Formats: sequence, structure tokens, C-alpha cells
Amino acid sequence: MLETYSNLAAIGYTWEAHNIEEHCQRFRRHRRLKRSYTEEKPYKCSQCGKAFSQRSHLHAHKRTHTGEKPYECDQCGKAFSQCSHLNTHKRIHSGEKPFQCNQCEKAFADHSYLKKHEKTHTGVKPYECNQCGKTFSKPESLRIHKRNHAGEKPYQCNQCEKAFADYGYLKLHERIHTGEKPYECSQCGKAFSQQSHLNIHKRTHTGEKPYECKQCGKAFSNCSALKIHERIHTREKPYECNQCGKVFSHGSSLRIHERTHTGEKPFECNECGKAFRKRSALQTHRRTHTDETPCECKQCGKAFSNSRGLKIHGSIHTREKRYECKHCGKVFSHKPSLRILKRTHTGEKPYECNECETAFPKPSALQTPKRTPTREKPKPDSGGACL
Repeated sequence: MLETYSNLAAIGYTWEAHNIEEHCQRFRRHRRLKRSYTEEKPYKCSQCGKAFSQRSHLHAHKRTHTGEKPYECDQCGKAFSQCSHLNTHKRIHSGEKPFQCNQCEKAFADHSYLKKHEKTHTGVKPYECNQCGKTFSKPESLRIHKRNHAGEKPYQCNQCEKAFADYGYLKLHERIHTGEKPYECSQCGKAFSQQSHLNIHKRTHTGEKPYECKQCGKAFSNCSALKIHERIHTREKPYECNQCGKVFSHGSSLRIHERTHTGEKPFECNECGKAFRKRSALQTHRRTHTDETPCECKQCGKAFSNSRGLKIHGSIHTREKRYECKHCGKVFSHKPSLRILKRTHTGEKPYECNECETAFPKPSALQTPKRTPTREKPKPDSGGACL
């Protein structure tokens, strides 16, 4: 094309007079359009062999190998390999969501997110896993799922070496290290690392619980909470401890349990130094320093530092006794009472007097203030009251 123009220019034709630039642009557009129909991909990556229909797409792809990210956000400094990715990212800051679903009016910052969302209305899942039969609406979702069967996790974090089956999961994980939380609640200002977490959080303000259990009618603000709940009905416990064989209904419970074997207590109180296996246990403990009692009984107004204490107290009003001893059939309104009774059957006496070494099944049996309980193995020959 340019060679032809050179010949024309030589005999006095000009670029502007004959609008040759526009003609060239039309030709290039036509060539790109033709490739989209013929699926012709003449531009191949020399590193991985992936092919593209346009040279610009190949250049953008090459940056995945080099790690080059020339497009930087002027608000938060985050960099991207493609200009289009930067433009999509900027909508996080502006709140712009130009792509709207015509069925539910939900809006998205990126057109690809809208296309994925639209499939939730059709319910069509044509891509089926040949190993477990699970179906998916997108081929890439099936491809990622198959890695679970193969144990393949090609995307590794370069800070903690944790690996993922999906690149998107890796990018979300990296925010743990960077502390990046780009999604902020417009009502309370709380920020989140993921858009989905913000969406779930917003329901605490609206009270919306769109995910309902088909068996008991209980509703939840997010899908994962519903799935965990459904295991109560199915009694499914897919997570097994490889040390003791104990099984759990969800992964977080297994991780907490594993700390009983390792002795790990990663959550430490910054006031007294006491450490805990669970974050929730630390949060409850902190209230002993602040005297905070946010959990109030709606019937009598009595307040507690944690929901467990409130739940135990609630049985006073309901008179519900759901903890039954398998040895004698006696029932109790809360679990600690059942645990103490069981010791009368097993003979276990874990609370020992530090003065006379007499052991007891419960700490209240240590009558004298000077005597403090120490958790030791039960004494087989101990008995009677410690006077």
C-alpha cells in the first residue's frame, strides 16, 4: 500500500488530496475484521507459541513474559500491562459502571464482567467436567476446575510461595501482602480487598439475605455461608485432619483445629500478651480489658461479651435442654454442664489443688481461695472434698 502511494506521489498526487490515509485505515480495519471471521492468527509469540490476530495483541501478551507494566494509575500508583486494564481499574476510583444488565439492572465497570453476569440469568452451563460431572457456564471456569482434580497450581505467590489454580485468585491473595483495599463502603467507610466482599458487607446495612436454604428456609447474605450451612443437613464433612482423622464441614475449621496439634496461637493480645488459636477468641478476650458487652438478651436485658455466653444464657428463658449424656440420659441446657457430668462417668479429675494434690472434676470444687486449679492428669486415687 505504501509502495503504491510512493509511485503516486512521484507523479504529483498528494496524500491529502486523495484521502489516501483514510483509505489505508479502512483497509486495515477490513483486514482485522476479516481475521475475526476467518480466525486467522498470523502473529505468534516466540516464547509460548500463543497466536494472535493482531500485532498489538501480541505486543500486549509479551508483557506477561517480561513483567512490563507501562500503564500506571495516577491515583494509587498501581501499574498494568495494557492500557485497557488501566482504564477499567480507574473506574474503581470513579465508581463508574457503564455496563448495565438489562434484566436486573446490575451494573459493571467492565464489559467482560457484564457478559459473565448475564449467564447467571440464562442458567446455561454447557461445559461439563468429565471427572465429576460438574457443569460451568464458561470454558475457562471448567479449565480452572480441572486443575483441582490434577492438583495443578501454576500461579505462585513470590512472597509466601502459596500457589493457586487460577491467576485471579493469586492477584486477590497478593492484596494480603500489599494491604490494598480498593473497594470502600459508601455508608461506613470500611474498605475491602475484593468487590465481592464489599457487596456482602453492604447487606449488613440493607439487611438483605438473598440466599435461602431450601430445606429449612434459613437465609444468608452470601452464597458461601449458605453452602456451609447446607452441610448441616447433608452432614458432609469433606475436610479431614491428616494427623488425627477428625473431619470438618469447612476448611477454616480444619485450619483452626490443626493448631491444636502444632500449638500455634497466632493471635496475640497487645495488652496482656495472651495468645489464641482463633481471631474470634482474641476479639472476645479483648472485651475483658474494655468491659464491652455487646451481646444483649432481648428478654431480660442481660449483656454478655460474646454470642456464646448469650446463647447459653438464652436456654434459661427457653428451658431448652439439648445436651444429653449418652451414659445416663441426663440432659443439660449448655455443653459445659454435660462435660462436667461426663467426668463422673470417666473418673477424670483435671483440676488439682496446688497444696494437697487432691483432684476434682470441676474448678468450683476447689473451695479455698488460695487453691488454684492446674490442668493435670487425673489422680486415680483422689477423692473427697478438699478442706
